[in-house]
Amino acid sequence: MKQDSLKRCSWCGSDEDYIRYHDKEWGKLITDEKILFEFLVLEGAQAGLSWLTILKRREHYRKAFAGFNPQIVSNFNEQDINRLMQNSGIIRNRLKIKSVIKNASLFLFVEKEFGSFYAYILSFFPDQKPIVNHPNSIYDIPVTSVISDNISQDMKKRGFTFFGSTICYSFLQATGFINDHVEQCDFK
Repeated sequence: MKQDSLKRCSWCGSDEDYIRYHDKEWGKLITDEKILFEFLVLEGAQAGLSWLTILKRREHYRKAFAGFNPQIVSNFNEQDINRLMQNSGIIRNRLKIKSVIKNASLFLFVEKEFGSFYAYILSFFPDQKPIVNHPNSIYDIPVTSVISDNISQDMKKRGFTFFGSTICYSFLQATGFINDHVEQCDFK
């Protein structure tokens, strides 16, 4: 099938970055801890902004946050925060930057407690299996769920920030714990 004749979820529109992200990443299950941390960072950065805004800055985030290595990021200090506040390639919001550092430490604690962040997230799912929805249209896709509510509440209790239920649901979609590709999509 020719690439331009493929059907996609309508949210990705015609932007090449969005299309590439939709086709190659969105809804595909991620088990790699470093990539899960990457999406935790990126989804938190997205709060109040469009996903495309963050997606276009992804490589800048990768460089700014040590290749999304939570061990390194968890040791960032005030000097690092000030350096990041000067980085025009990322969203220069002090609260969001501090959140990444704090969340990196908490991510490592969760890994230690559950064996992996992947296992922690999956522990909230029925039968510890990802969910495949395939709704009829993007209008049938929720922005939160009972699962995202429960995960975000638990993460908040653990001290995570910038990870409310809506951001959590987006994280679950992006990392394939919930596959919301519409029924007509060729990438489901």
